[in-house]
Amino acid sequence: MMLGIILLGSVACQLSTMPSGDMSFGETLTPIQPAFRTITNSAETPTPPKTLIRIENDIPAGLSNQIHFTSNVLMTDDQRAEAFGLGIVPSEKAISFWVYALVAPFPTVEDGISLNALRLFWQGEGSGLFEEKPLLVNHNTLQVFSSLWGKPAKTSVQEIEENLLEYAWQERPSWAIIPFEQVNPRWKVLRIDDMSPFDRNFSPIQYPLTIPIGWKNEQSPEGINVPSGNYDSSKMTTLIMTGTTALVRATGAKMEKWGMDYPARDIDKWLREADLTHISNEVSFEKNCPPADPYQKSLIFCSRPEYIELLEIVGTDIVELTGNHLMDWRRKALLDTLELYDQHGMKYYGAGENLDAARRPLLIEHNGNRLAFLGCNLAGPPNIWATDEEFGIAPCQFEVMKSQIQQLCSEEYLPIVTLQHFEYYVYQPTPAQQRDFGELAEAGAVIVSGSQGHYPQAMTFVDNHFIHYALGNLFFDQMYMANPSTQDIPVAGTRREFIDRHIFYDGKYIGTELLTALLEDFARPRPMTAEERRFLLEGVFKASDW
Repeated sequence: MMLGIILLGSVACQLSTMPSGDMSFGETLTPIQPAFRTITNSAETPTPPKTLIRIENDIPAGLSNQIHFTSNVLMTDDQRAEAFGLGIVPSEKAISFWVYALVAPFPTVEDGISLNALRLFWQGEGSGLFEEKPLLVNHNTLQVFSSLWGKPAKTSVQEIEENLLEYAWQERPSWAIIPFEQVNPRWKVLRIDDMSPFDRNFSPIQYPLTIPIGWKNEQSPEGINVPSGNYDSSKMTTLIMTGTTALVRATGAKMEKWGMDYPARDIDKWLREADLTHISNEVSFEKNCPPADPYQKSLIFCSRPEYIELLEIVGTDIVELTGNHLMDWRRKALLDTLELYDQHGMKYYGAGENLDAARRPLLIEHNGNRLAFLGCNLAGPPNIWATDEEFGIAPCQFEVMKSQIQQLCSEEYLPIVTLQHFEYYVYQPTPAQQRDFGELAEAGAVIVSGSQGHYPQAMTFVDNHFIHYALGNLFFDQMYMANPSTQDIPVAGTRREFIDRHIFYDGKYIGTELLTALLEDFARPRPMTAEERRFLLEGVFKASDW
């Protein structure tokens, strides 16, 4: 303001002292305009203080990669800085639980270890599972568990940064610790204190390999989003798949004598606890079916309608209809059987009123996992197969099925194929089995399972797709069977059974747990002893193509 006053004053003085002489008053004089700057007195908005955080080295890499924060947050590695520290904390302070798994290559007989034995091995004491062979870990996992359990003994741990799964398979027997999000079907998840992330009632908080993550300060910072964990039970689906069921002869007679639940009394928990339970029932229900006869010579089979109570007891959700004996009592019996399944809320696939219906996949969505079941019969006889006009069982037309699989994959379904191939009483698959099962897996089927076998057979992988050539019986009376080629050599292997427990998570197939049982009393399978299980697994794994 003073500048303006001075300038105006100077101009006024010059005008008053100028001589009047010949000056032309017709001209207009424009005074000099001073420059003014507006000044406001309102206070400017202060810049909020930055929040300083430090992510400790023992944070799982999968978690740190998912942390999001606002622009008001700064990261520091300076251990001396006053910052909010995110790291391993007591469970009661945790805001995130990161689950790890103890794993081994899939063809591993050992099933687990105690936490105490695992920690002793980490510290350099004890032999672990495989005669002192080291645990395999990547660098980040080593940091995490060193923070939790202390620095490991030099001989206890081997750090493998890349291709850990491939390295483990080459170095079998071997074992490793990996984050749960890295579990895939070629790993076997081992139990710790009989707990596994594959269990349907799994509790991350109680599991020994869960890492609790939280803020080490008394207060939590704002503007930071930390994921709650890498395990969400609402994204998991467990599927039990079984081999041959035929409620006839001695099995039916035992049910009538001891109760409809008799065959399942020792394994019902395995079957009922699954989200989805699959039964391949090879025999139709028939209201005129005579009482079961243990000494029946004929191979024309039927089951009495009340026997369906057993399927209810074990929680059957899905019935496969590819068996050879489903039309032993003519098509009408199978039609009545489908009506019975409808009444009991059981879904089915593999048969229908015509060829298109028999081929139609069964689509099931559970916890966000989209599963598609396809089934067919290769062994025949041809008169049981559906035609364009006639009711029956889907014949195996592999080119058609491969096209179906590819279409289902494009629709983000996980195809599961079961089939009645030709039967063999040896662990090794035949070249024809390897070809047919392999082509279905290559087409995109995540699981290909043989339902024909009364004798369990080998298994293999195509990429991460699982093939099991035959699971053996579930509920059937074959305690011993003569070898079909000689008719005089007992085949004890017909008592041995696989029950495959498949795991799906967040839209992916991630693994299988092999449950094993031994048939008793011509009707009732029971869990194998440790010695029986080892004998079966060693034989089957030796015959498998790994």
